Amino acid sequence: MVPSMAKKDKGSDAAADEPNLGLGAGAAKSEGAYRVLARKYRPQTFEDAFIGQAAMVRTLANAFASGRIAHAFMLTGVRGIGKTTTARIIAKALNCIGPDGKRTEPTVSPCGVCEPCKAIADSRHVDVYEMDAASRTGIDDIREIIEGVRYSPAEARTKVYIIDEVHMLSKQAFNGLLKTLEEPPPHVKFIFATTEIRKVPITVLSRCQRFDLKRVPVDILIEHLAFICKAESQPADEAALRLIARAAEGSARDALSLLDQAFAHAGGATIQEEPVRNMLGLADRGRGLQLFDHMMRGAITEALSEFRGQYDSGADPLAVLQDLTQICHEVTRVKVAAGANAGAPEDEVKRVAELAAKLTVPQLARTWQLLLKALGEVQSAPDAAAATEMALIRIVYAAELPPTDQLMRTAAGATVSASPVRSVPSAAPGAPSVPRPSASRSEPAVARHEPAAQQAEAPTMAAKVQDFAGIVALARGAREARLAFALENWVHLVKFERGRLELRLEPAADSGLPGEISEKLAKWTGERWIVSVSSAAGEATLADQNKVEDQARRASAAEDPLLKAAMAMFPGARIVAVRDRDAFAADSESDTGEAS
Repeated sequence: MVPSMAKKDKGSDAAADEPNLGLGAGAAKSEGAYRVLARKYRPQTFEDAFIGQAAMVRTLANAFASGRIAHAFMLTGVRGIGKTTTARIIAKALNCIGPDGKRTEPTVSPCGVCEPCKAIADSRHVDVYEMDAASRTGIDDIREIIEGVRYSPAEARTKVYIIDEVHMLSKQAFNGLLKTLEEPPPHVKFIFATTEIRKVPITVLSRCQRFDLKRVPVDILIEHLAFICKAESQPADEAALRLIARAAEGSARDALSLLDQAFAHAGGATIQEEPVRNMLGLADRGRGLQLFDHMMRGAITEALSEFRGQYDSGADPLAVLQDLTQICHEVTRVKVAAGANAGAPEDEVKRVAELAAKLTVPQLARTWQLLLKALGEVQSAPDAAAATEMALIRIVYAAELPPTDQLMRTAAGATVSASPVRSVPSAAPGAPSVPRPSASRSEPAVARHEPAAQQAEAPTMAAKVQDFAGIVALARGAREARLAFALENWVHLVKFERGRLELRLEPAADSGLPGEISEKLAKWTGERWIVSVSSAAGEATLADQNKVEDQARRASAAEDPLLKAAMAMFPGARIVAVRDRDAFAADSESDTGEAS
């Protein structure tokens, strides 16, 4: 609730009669206490108050015009949107007597200058009773009201009971109020306000005319803040006011409280974006988009470096995560509905559109869930910055994973449709070395797909992969000598399934070997392969197996009578290699009993 053309509170407080009580060029001249902007510019009429509340304004205007005024109103909504202010305006509308004191009927446009209007605005009218149910919750407090409604108003036309935070009343208090609320005397009106409408018993709600006050849109809040800055002779940048309006989350009171703080922070100078951002503990929007881009690309080093930079600049870790959550929501909206954020700068709109073009809905949905989980963790963590970094790392690794349904099909051995999964780029030049997510010894490496044109021979090659030795054969056939050597000498096979490998690595193996195996197999076979590292012993390396097999073949060959005779004829001779008869015929070489 916010006025379109805000007016100063015209109450009887001494400070209210001063020409300017702001922190602008015309500083307060009164010696009285300073009145905060939220009180000074509190709306006084329906025309001022109900921007964005058209349904309520129309209902109340028609009700007052026709004389069909309900005996009880229930005002609900978030904090700071004007529930209590609305209740006072209704009370003034019921009791206004006009500037000349001759008005005898309720009016939708109270004058604000007659004695009843001034007294109600100052919460001192004898017939307008305001009670805070948060501090007076019991049945005894309600008994006072029940006793009081029997008596006619002392001065006003209508006796009004305003009960704020009514949901805080006890069960006995609600029950005690029911009968009076259902059939009050004609001179009594009840106005309830609450932020927790679901905690109010349905028996009470059914006896009231309910109005749900909406959050004030950001653009309207910006206009209102700009108007107050102009009235207070306080220069302010629109970008700074936009930050304040967003931080207020639709609450006019919160926006004015933050503006008051910004006035003090500026010290009479222009209110600018960067000081306001530091005051609120917010991260720069452009840096937030950059962090989101690093995170979704899987760039761990860049993401952590960007977050640490924001944190060192004064950004609150929780605010950084909230900003990432908002960015994720905006990118997803652009992805599914192609609707840009209204009022956002052109550069921001362009960057959000670029992110939406690169990401998929499953990736964004998964990131959203992880961010929501991270918000709760950061709020309860002893070190918010460390918790945020751990959350970013988890999201970066998760960004590399395919959707759950594809993982399930892969585990079952089915061919997964070729949906591109982005690789994790290497660290920036000069940055410390960080293992790629797909190469982690604790996380599975997921194969990446290549374009279909590069998979023309994939079915034929896939048929060759029947065991681990077939993978080595593929590596040699693709002239990947280094990879083939590593597979033979540094890898212990723990488990082999179609589309899945579980390995134990020798200390000499590169930590990126599982990721490289996964990527190459995807390219060669056209299928997604998950390669994970295990601590189980597994089989001997292929090189060790070949050595044992070769020793057995040589021992068997040494028992051949013909070879024994040859070895006897040539003292010092030794067996260099043993080959199968078929290989001997194919190669047309007699290497079976070669002697030196």
